[in-house]
Parts: sequence; structure tokens; C-alpha cells
Amino acid sequence: MRDDLVPAVERVAARLRGARRVAVLTGAGMSVASGLPTYRGIGGLYNDMVVDEGMPIEEILHAYTFARNPALTWKYIAQIERACRGAVANEGHHVLARWDARFDVRVVTQNVDGFHRAAGSRHVIELHGNLGELKCIDCERQYTLGELEPLALPPRCLHCDGLIRPNVVLFGEMLPSAALDDFDTELRRGFDVMFSIGTSAGFPYIQQPVIEAARRGTYTVEINPDGTLLSSSVAEHLACPAVDALQAIDAALVVG
Repeated sequence: MRDDLVPAVERVAARLRGARRVAVLTGAGMSVASGLPTYRGIGGLYNDMVVDEGMPIEEILHAYTFARNPALTWKYIAQIERACRGAVANEGHHVLARWDARFDVRVVTQNVDGFHRAAGSRHVIELHGNLGELKCIDCERQYTLGELEPLALPPRCLHCDGLIRPNVVLFGEMLPSAALDDFDTELRRGFDVMFSIGTSAGFPYIQQPVIEAARRGTYTVEINPDGTLLSSSVAEHLACPAVDALQAIDAALVVG
């Protein structure tokens, strides 16, 4: 932790000591220490905008492409899954899981890697779904990846031979209404402290809740090495990696 950030860390820890409800909004930067890049595409896997087929990755991972050429979309979904499987939750995820014992924490994540749940966080809203969960688009039978291994591309349902898709939000699709409803319910209950961690906050469903919470008097904290659209609106901006900031805040809480 850089020396110039220590005062801000101590201020955040001081506010947390008096907090009960804590919201943590996370994006791809949360999983950098797990070995996953931060590109905003599904799973944060691709740093390059164009892949082998000469198409932008957003086009390959678009609902339209999946409907017309599911094998192509699944080729890259499988690569994302392998990258996630080869990584593990990092200490930042574990810090947030430990906070469950001290605060009423709600984690709201854009990530599909499942690391928050793997680390032990009890209350997680996965806005973009979870790559480890699969479902048949015909009979809606649910699967885990392990049940379908070795994975054919595209995989087929063992029950009806329908096409299997991952339980993630592809480009061009709406966010799951159940997750959004859960998020809205928690926002209406209010929070004492709200974190935005490792997300560019480029989407209104991330940006607006933080801005509105700050307007209502919630103590807002951004953790991101770079400035974002939220940086001028939050009470504290810790310009450092997520895992470094969370470990420092956690250590300050213990000392306090």
C-alpha cells in the first residue's frame, strides 16, 4: 500500500467501524489478483478486441451469434471457463467473505467467475450470471459444468438433446430481472457504506446506485487504479489494486 493512501484507508476503516450495512459492487478488476484480465467482456478474459475469426469478441459473444452459430460462441465461452477454472478466489474475495461476520454485507458483482461465492460470501447478487451454471434452452433443465464433461461444442441436453447455454448474460441481452429486483430491494433498504471495486462503472445500473447513495448520505468508496465516471462523486477514491486496498482496510479494522 502506497504511503499516500494510508490516510484514506484509515478514514474508510473508521467509517466501517460504525457501519452495519455494507454494499460492495465489483467488476473485473476484483479478479485481477486471481489471474484474470480486466477486459469488460464476459468473464474479463479478452484484452484484444478481435479474435482469430476476425470478429470483435462482442460480436462472437452476442446473443444473435449464439442463435445462429452456437458452436462459435461456445468456443470462446469454453476458453473463458477454462481460464476461470484455472484461477481461484484471491485474498480480496476472502476479505469480503470475512466481513460477513462483522457487517450485513451485500456483494453485487458483474463478474461471472463465481469467486465471491467460492470465497464464502453469503449474500451475492450476480448481475451477469455464473459461468459454472448451465441450462437447456428447450426444457430449462439445469446443469453444472461437471455434469456435462467432457464438454461437446456446443453441448446438448442429456434429457431432450436441446442446446445448452451458460447462465450468463450475453451481449445484446437484458440483465436477469430477478437479480435486478434483488439489487433494487437492497438499495431501498439503504446502506451505511458502499464500495465500487474494480469496475469502470460505465453502465447506469452500477453508476447510478453509487451516485444516488452518495446523495442520500451513504459513505461511498471507489477502489480502482484508474479514475472512472464515479471518481468525482465518491467520498474516497483509492487508486490501487482491489486486493491491496481491501487487505489494508481489513488490517486497519483489526488494529482499530
